[in-house]
Amino acid sequence: MGKNSRPTIQKREKEKARQQKRVEKDARRVEAKERRAAASPRGEGEDPDIAGIVPGPQPLPPQFDPVSGDE
Repeated sequence: MGKNSRPTIQKREKEKARQQKRVEKDARRVEAKERRAAASPRGEGEDPDIAGIVPGPQPLPPQFDPVSGDE
């Protein structure tokens, strides 16, 4: 009995999809590398996410400050 040729076709399609995914991933990597190279450099010593934050207790927002007398 002869085997069905379907697994070979499926295997070929699977490999094509894998190769296409690899090509797309390489393209994304190159794009990300170019984007990072073109981005403005960050200043040394200060993280932009925490810039301006003072260590220690933070002041209360005006709506919660009991001294302001909004009530």
